Formats: sequence, structure tokens, C-alpha cells
Amino acid sequence: METMNQIALDLGVATLTLPGQEECGDRYVVVPFSDGVLVAAVDGIGHGAEAARAAEIAGNILKSRPHEALEPLIKRCHDELRGTRGVVMSVASFNHPEMALTWAGVGNVEGKLLSRDALSQPRTLLLSVGILGHRLGPIHPTVLPIKAGDTLIFSTDGVREDFDQHMNLNQSPQHLADDIMARSARHTDDALVLVGRYLG
Repeated sequence: METMNQIALDLGVATLTLPGQEECGDRYVVVPFSDGVLVAAVDGIGHGAEAARAAEIAGNILKSRPHEALEPLIKRCHDELRGTRGVVMSVASFNHPEMALTWAGVGNVEGKLLSRDALSQPRTLLLSVGILGHRLGPIHPTVLPIKAGDTLIFSTDGVREDFDQHMNLNQSPQHLADDIMARSARHTDDALVLVGRYLG
């Protein structure tokens, strides 16, 4: 899809709008800042225009403060989303100088960090309980070291949880996102798959 040269991240995104709806309530955010890039997958509750509106509000907040620490940033989204359908989302901040990724999630947007190294185990995002704009439990940002070739995948609940079975990490991020969507979309809700490969 695109490469963010300043932080060496190759990106691919696949989306699916629930049939009969004009707008997708699942959105993504990719915004660079001085030392890295913020990446997020946002799922507006339900589907249709109101879900899309809530996701857009959250996305605009993330875009306006990509450098901010994840916990206050997520809490800011929670406060601004009161009175809307609300969203669930997962967010990752790549820090290029430190070769580290900090990630956190609220709700059920799945997150995986995968390595081509056969000895490395996939890492799964620890998700907090809640819906931003309605209720928010403790947030658990986690910092992970990253290396060239590591691949981040976010998927909303319109994608089956076993999406990471039989994946080919040698594919480009866009081909990988398209393949996951083709194999694992539920077709009963909006769906989004975001793949970001760290190039080092």
C-alpha cells in the first residue's frame, strides 16, 4: 500500500463494509511523528453512519496527537466519545530510534506481532475491557523490542479470531491483508485488517 520512509514501515490495509450499508464503521489511522509512527484500528460500535461517526471522532483525536503516550491518548478518546455509539480500538506506536513498539487496546480489536524468525513466538496484544465513550477499565500499554521484518497485524471483530492460521509472512503487507480478509471475513459486520511491517 505505502511505505513511510521516515520510519521504515510498509503498510497494507483491507476493509469490508457490511452489505446494505453506505459507510464502514471500521477505520484505520497511520500518522508519522518525529521519532516514529502511530498506527491504529478503530471499530465503531455496530455499523452504518453512527458507527462511522464515532470511529472518525476517535481517528481525528489520534491524528492530532500521535506523539502522546498511549494511556492518556486513549483516555482522551474515551472522554471525547461520550454521547456517541462509542468505539473499540487498538493502537501501536513505533519508536524508530529505540527500535521498540508500544501497544494497547480496549475492546476486541485483535493485535498480533509476528516475526519471520522460526524461533520467535507470536506476541498477542493484551486487551482491556470496555467501550470508549461508555466504560473504560485499566489500560495496559506494553513495550516490545522490534526488529526488521517484524509484522504487526490488527483485525476488527468482522474478522475471525483464527485469521493468523496458514499465513505467509513472505507476502507483502497489502497481499497479506487482502489474503486475511478473503479467508477470514465473517460477512456479518464491517471488517478491517491492517498489516504493518517494520523495515528497520
